[in-house]
Parts: sequence; structure tokens; C-alpha cells
Amino acid sequence: MTQQSGGGAAGTVARPRTAVLAERFPLRRAILVILGILIAFSVVTGSWKTLSLSPSQGGISASGWRAFVVFGLAQGSIYALIALGYSLVYGILLMINFAHGEVFMSGAIASFFVAQTLDSNGLLNRDPVLSIALLLLTSMAVSMLVAVLLERVAYRPLRNAPRLVPLITAIGASLFLQYTFAGFFGSDAKGYPNVTVLNGTWNVLGFPVGKALGVTIVTAVLLTVALTLFIARTTAGRAMRAVAEDKEIASLMGINVNRVITTTFAIGGILAGVAGVLFALVFSEADPFMGFVPGIKAFTAAVLGGIGSVTGAALGGLILGLVESVGPALLLVGIHVPAPNQLRDVIAFTILVLVLIFRPGGILGTGEPEKA
Repeated sequence: MTQQSGGGAAGTVARPRTAVLAERFPLRRAILVILGILIAFSVVTGSWKTLSLSPSQGGISASGWRAFVVFGLAQGSIYALIALGYSLVYGILLMINFAHGEVFMSGAIASFFVAQTLDSNGLLNRDPVLSIALLLLTSMAVSMLVAVLLERVAYRPLRNAPRLVPLITAIGASLFLQYTFAGFFGSDAKGYPNVTVLNGTWNVLGFPVGKALGVTIVTAVLLTVALTLFIARTTAGRAMRAVAEDKEIASLMGINVNRVITTTFAIGGILAGVAGVLFALVFSEADPFMGFVPGIKAFTAAVLGGIGSVTGAALGGLILGLVESVGPALLLVGIHVPAPNQLRDVIAFTILVLVLIFRPGGILGTGEPEKA
């Protein structure tokens, strides 16, 4: 059936009422609304049931919740430091460096051998400030070297290749580094020497905070602020922002693009090296496969906060760490799920899926999926 417009214009097909309604009320939006309601209902129900339990009934005391929050902030701080590397590289090259978790691992493994040597000589606990400084310097140097080599050997030759090619290369580099370190240093978990000065707790505003956890949180905050100031106020930082905006124009302005990209990888490696030492001090172990799960979670944190945003990566890391620490107990204890902490990885990756569904750009992103 056709309708003629005035003056003999070409006819147009009358549109069915169902098609018009489908445009006004898209199916995808309806599904997302229903899914959001179900998730909100589940969260509220699980939280209410957990909080209504007293400690004598299997509930969690106030001190227990405080411990969950502090540990979540420390864990999130480690994720944030790793996520900053993901965001920096993505902001410059629009690629996800899935080998960044192994950059984090390499620093931790290198610092383990230094820590072991210092511990055998008695220096680790006799002069803890100097010892921790040596551990950090070793880890940062090794992680920076691995990150720069990755950029120079694996990524630079593929810079103009289709975007799927560097992604596959990054996954291959990740596996290569894992099994190379396992081959040279053994695949078993290595007990990280204990630094006694980090044992015990500090009293912060009336709350006990583990010293290792407190150092982790403060270090992450200071490094995030320092990185933000570096990017905003230094010549190298302005060059990084120019290259992220447009590489060709930046090159015409006299900026050495290759040097800026190498600097970006080096900074990401340094931050990952610091995270490696903090992780080893908190969890007291290091192994060649330790980087995979924290790396994926840090990528989740970067997506959650807004990939490419320094502030977003830090915020996403803290939120993910808190949700991972508090979420299993808050949502699952009330419905009597056994061993809820074993499901923290499920919660972390569920967050990734939900962010990609509801807000692909992340918290501080545009909220719209990136166009190819």
C-alpha cells in the first residue's frame, strides 16, 4: 500500500505500527532495564539478608567489615597501579597490552631473588628502608626493561597492522614470558621473605590497618597523583597527550613519536614493578604465573573506570578491589553460600561483563562503544 505525497511525489510505503513501536521501545533497551532490575533486586536481597544476621548467627561483625574494606582498598591499589599501564598504552596506541600482567610478574620475580639475598645476609630486617628501596628499584628496572623490549620487539613492527594482530601478539608475548620465567626459575610458588617492620597494624582514625596494606594504599595514591601531574605539567607528558590525540600531527610538530611511545611503556613498566613488590609483600609469594589473573583484573578495572583515563584506571582499581573483597560476603553469606570468597573472581568478571553491557566507555568514559 502506498501513499502519494502532494504534487505527484514518489510514494512511500506505510510503516506497520509494530515497526514504529519497536523503534520507540527498542528490544535491547527493554532487556537491559529488566536485567538491571533483576541485578538490583538480587544485590538488595542478598545484602539485606547478610546484614540482618548477627555474628552469633553466622553474620560478620563490624571489625570484620572494616578488615574487608581495608584489604579491598589495598588489593584495589595494586589493580590500579597495573591498570594505569593498560590505560597509558591504550591512550597512545589504542591497543590492549595483554602481556602487561607478565611485566608485573617479572618485577616481582626479580625482587624475590634480591629479597632472598638480603634476608640471608640479615640486611632485610636490619635496614628495612634501604632493603625495600632496593627491592623497588630492582623490580621497577626489570619491569621497565621487559615493557620496553615488548614495545620494541613485539609491537613496533606491527604498529600499522590491523588491530587484531597486535592483540594476538600480546597474548603470545604473555604466554612466552610466563613459560620463559617458569623455565629459568621454576614454576613453583616462591615464599617471599618477611619484612618484620611491615608486620602488625597502625591505628588510623581508631581503625586498625595492617602496615603492609597501609603502605600499599598510600604508595598507590602517591604514584597516581605523581603520574597525573607528570602528564599534565611536564614536557614529556604534553608530548604523550599530543601523540594520543594525533600521531601524524604530533610528528609534524617535531615530536619523536617512537620515543614518546617507548616512554609510555617504560612508565607503565615502572608502575607495574612497584605493584609487583607490593603484591609480594602483601601475599608473601611470587611465581611465574602470578601476573595473569591480576593482569586480567587490572584490565577489568581499566575498562570499569574508562580505558585510556588515568583517573578512571585508579578509580576502577579501587572499586574492583572493594567489590571483590566485600561483595562475596555481603551478597552470599546471607543466603548461606559455602566459601563465598572462592567466588570473588566470578564477581570481578561479572562486573566486566556488566560494564561492557551497560556502559562500554566506563565510569569516566563516554558511555558509548568505540567505533571501529
